[in-house]
Amino acid sequence: MPEKMRVLMVASEAVPFAKTGGLADVVGTLPKALEGLGVEVKVLMPAYGMVKRGKVPLTTVAEGLEAPAGPLSLEFDLLAPEPSDYPFYFVARDEFFDRSQLYGTPRGDYFDNLERFAFFSGAVLPVCQALDFQPHLIHCHDWQSALVPVYLRNRWGGEEIFQGARTLLTIHNLAYQGLFPKDKFPWLGLDWSLFCIDGLEYYGRINLLKGGILCADAVSTVSPRYAQEIQTEEFGYGLDGVLRTRAGAVYGILNGVDYRDWDPETDPLIPAHYHREDLAGKAKCKAALMEAFGLDPKLAGAPLLAMISRLADQKGFDLLAQVLPQLMARNLPLVILGTGEEKYHRWLAGEALKYKGKLGVKIAFDNALAHLMEAGADMFLMPSRYEPCGLNQMYSMKYGTVPVVRATGGLADTVIPVGHPKVPGTGFLFTDYTPEAFLKAIFTAVTAFEDRELWRKIMQNAMAQDFSWERSAKAYLELYRKLAG
Repeated sequence: MPEKMRVLMVASEAVPFAKTGGLADVVGTLPKALEGLGVEVKVLMPAYGMVKRGKVPLTTVAEGLEAPAGPLSLEFDLLAPEPSDYPFYFVARDEFFDRSQLYGTPRGDYFDNLERFAFFSGAVLPVCQALDFQPHLIHCHDWQSALVPVYLRNRWGGEEIFQGARTLLTIHNLAYQGLFPKDKFPWLGLDWSLFCIDGLEYYGRINLLKGGILCADAVSTVSPRYAQEIQTEEFGYGLDGVLRTRAGAVYGILNGVDYRDWDPETDPLIPAHYHREDLAGKAKCKAALMEAFGLDPKLAGAPLLAMISRLADQKGFDLLAQVLPQLMARNLPLVILGTGEEKYHRWLAGEALKYKGKLGVKIAFDNALAHLMEAGADMFLMPSRYEPCGLNQMYSMKYGTVPVVRATGGLADTVIPVGHPKVPGTGFLFTDYTPEAFLKAIFTAVTAFEDRELWRKIMQNAMAQDFSWERSAKAYLELYRKLAG
């Protein structure tokens, strides 16, 4: 039998242990899909407080391991789930990771994030030695583990356990790069010669993601279009030039969806099940959703719009602020769920009072309500300024909730415009980042909604799409094999 491919995944968050965004969904789901393809996967992440006190019990598998911390070596323990249904391991060093949040509080990032994640990255070597795990490929995610390719090239080259190992760095959102003051550079344990324009230096500061981009054997993003966008000045956040130098090693692989959790035919969190050929249950879900947000029952015949999102400029809430009066004037009910920037918390709270019965807002993370919104809404709005991949548009299509999205990143890769000459449409897209373009796309969708036969066809087209992790995992495996030879 050929040797099984061994992959070590290094990331700062994963469901069901700790989550702030889509990164956690990917790292929590991709390993199992890879295992189904015959890959041996181990995942390493920090033992945050929410991990240690979470629903999954942990056991200690190694004690007193040591990793570098600047000029020192500090001990840590290695934890793992018990029972071992998950291929996860956790680096436990309480003063670094046993905190209430992952990266910071509402007042700002933790002051020692460089030290925390440099230590975490440095723990990769002793963890592999303790587990006697020799990876063919180390798959790192975002700036928090971007030092691993740097260390493999500049510190661990002589380590037997990493002989022949290749590295892949996946960028989930280029806007977050791990920028720190120059005077922290000694904490990285690297030669000062690497603090240069061809290394980790970025306008006089340390840029961890830049180091990873330059040192990894390949770089991937979470959608094909985003892989191209980040090489442009508009979306490159200052690293577009660096990425263009690596253009031949930049790949885009679309994220997947776990249909075990997101399927209206089996979803335990919605009041009525339905499927592509029998949509009757969706009306019951819509009624329940309107009731949950206290919307006026007289609006039941209008298309119900929904947004589940981080409340931030990136997600297009500045556009929403400009078009909301027109939506409310047209009696188009809208429900919004999410948390984010304080300015949007305050604004949405005020608008919900002004448009009571038409606009429902909940400032929270609420998984059960998110499922009800996907099932009960008629349209899902994602007017993102940029969107590396996006998951909600894929969830929405599975639930027959037609997406209205900006044609950027993964949104453009997944939503087929209604009216496409050769392919049945699954949603409505707009290109210009303007309130006028956004509003036109919504009103075009509303007109289509009024043609019940057309709308049913659009819903069924959307529900027929396959964005399963199995498909994405095959693409990752193909890239792994290419890198590992």
